[in-house]
Amino acid sequence: MTHLVNQHAIIDGNRIAHGVHGEGEPVLLLHGTPSSSYIWRNILPSLTQAGYKVHVYDLLGFGLSERPHDPNIDTSVTGQVPVLEALLDLWGINDLHVIAHDIGGGVAQRFCIQSPERVRSLTMIDVVSYDSWPSKRTNQQMKAGLEKLIKAPDADHREHFREWFYSTVHNKERLAETSMETYLDFICGPVGQGSFFQHQVMHYDPKHTDEVAPRYAELGKNPVQLIWGADDAWQVVDWAHRLHKAIPGSELHVLEDCGHFSLEDQPEKISVLLVDFLQRQA
Repeated sequence: MTHLVNQHAIIDGNRIAHGVHGEGEPVLLLHGTPSSSYIWRNILPSLTQAGYKVHVYDLLGFGLSERPHDPNIDTSVTGQVPVLEALLDLWGINDLHVIAHDIGGGVAQRFCIQSPERVRSLTMIDVVSYDSWPSKRTNQQMKAGLEKLIKAPDADHREHFREWFYSTVHNKERLAETSMETYLDFICGPVGQGSFFQHQVMHYDPKHTDEVAPRYAELGKNPVQLIWGADDAWQVVDWAHRLHKAIPGSELHVLEDCGHFSLEDQPEKISVLLVDFLQRQA
């Protein structure tokens, strides 16, 4: 496997894995949960070939970035925004195009509303919004108590979340043949399992998007594109239409045969939409 993050930076005492690829106008890719920057592997080449300088990183507590032992270190959607701002300073970027997936969209919403002058455009792909998350299934598990899942033997944990990942895609065979084991490796094992609950699941709280939802119209100060999987079972397409209505001038593209991990199901179609949208902002 080839990871897109090949550099490391210390941000407020925590190590962040990041990478910069290509030359041209700056573009930022923000991943969600339970994934990492690896989810952009089939998208990034199209962006660099089209003449963009792509910046990517693993959120704090995710992927190849540090999994802090201290539970007081904030790895929530809100807590990720200062990490992003520090990385932009490190990269020497004043403004850029933002492309986000899943809870990465929550991070992007807060950043773009707080700092619209730093945003050239925003693309949100199957993102969380309002009180759309956690998903119905995850919410049921959280209400039932996570203790059993947290203490499950590694093999049981792995198989439980293997089935969970399958629910994110339309093309299950493609996921199994490509990235399934990589995603599982990040959230399984002696470090991954505990870290997954501490840094991801424990922060599945819609307050992080609900707080800024009344200001979604402000996102329309910059060009906004929404891309959604028609078969998204985690963030059903109704949320896409609600966001589209709330953001003046936004574009909406709904892709058939495409689930929540749309970047796995339809990377070719999404790449075309991204490049076309970015080029129209020139």
